[in-house]
Amino acid sequence: MSALVTGLGIVAPNGLGTEEYWAATLAGTSGLGPITRFDASGYPATVAGQVPDFTAADHLPGRLLPQTDQMTRLALVAADWALRDAGVSAEDFPEYGAGVVTAASGGGVEFGQRELQALWEHGREHVSAYQSFAWFYAVNTGQISIRNRTKGPSGVLVTEQAGGLDALGQARREVRKGVRMMVSGGVDGALCPWGWVAQLATGRLSEAGEYLPFAATASGYLPGEGGAILVVEDAASARERGAAHRYGELAGYAATMDPAPGSGRPPGLARAAANALADAGLTPADIDVVFADAAGVPELDRAEAAVLVELFGPHGVPVTAPKSLTGRLAGGAALDVAGALLALRDGVIPPSGPVREPAADLRLDLVCGAARPAPLRTALVLARGYGGFNAALVVRATP
Repeated sequence: MSALVTGLGIVAPNGLGTEEYWAATLAGTSGLGPITRFDASGYPATVAGQVPDFTAADHLPGRLLPQTDQMTRLALVAADWALRDAGVSAEDFPEYGAGVVTAASGGGVEFGQRELQALWEHGREHVSAYQSFAWFYAVNTGQISIRNRTKGPSGVLVTEQAGGLDALGQARREVRKGVRMMVSGGVDGALCPWGWVAQLATGRLSEAGEYLPFAATASGYLPGEGGAILVVEDAASARERGAAHRYGELAGYAATMDPAPGSGRPPGLARAAANALADAGLTPADIDVVFADAAGVPELDRAEAAVLVELFGPHGVPVTAPKSLTGRLAGGAALDVAGALLALRDGVIPPSGPVREPAADLRLDLVCGAARPAPLRTALVLARGYGGFNAALVVRATP
């Protein structure tokens, strides 16, 4: 039993909608810029990826607006678009035949800040009752599930950047256990002072306002908001109903944890990648392109490059980092999976944003400057989450 992706919904800083995002990504159009959502002038880092021109009221009923923040509104719209793209709804399946699993890094941080501010400034009677769930990690899963009336298995994965892959890995597991359809992926965002301080505390943000993974001048990453929601279906069920899109198969998945600092043991990204390949029944020679985690932090870039050289050899496989155009999306690594599926569809590898060339000692074939046409059948997507999480996902084109 295999799990196919039959629908995509994308909300990204450089494109609102799947084809808008993909066209911008292939053209190397960046969605990064000075923060306008709040006054960031007093912070050492002031650049992020913000989804532009998004008016929630144009897409969602008014009753949902008081109980959601920007992150959840984006997630609901992405889910709507993914289901529409797939041409399916939960009502097409048995009562418990459709579920939702998404990734989150911090829940509704923007909502939580607003209500805590109201509590501090005006007192408890001014705190919204919706605070009871709108801040929670599982809010996107819950709201998508309620809006689309899914009653099957639901959950949330909280593994920061790696969560987007972990959620899709869990969706694949549920489909292989017999669930007909899962709505999955990750849409995240916390562009408010509370969320920004948490990002700054990692010590990994670029204060230079540049996100240049694998470059000799890499100085850290820039955060973004948005992500992707994918519809994952049992392959036989998708064929039976005549699904219009079969973007590709979630062919292999694995996750690992890094050892405790000071243990002397190597980080776990190499094991995650090797295990995902084994799960897909593939060898490194079968992989046509890698969508890298691309931390933009020099020591983390070196560690990832070493994993890729060990697996594929020096300059052994094309590597790309389109997230340098959107910012790292916390729980939104699912956007890289959507990008990989679109690359398989169109036979083209997107460029790594503003990166002109990788540092020579990394020995990577990093796709820079312009999109690269290539015959593509398989892609490996890597992601790491703050705190030691590693995840790897293999996607394969369908005939």
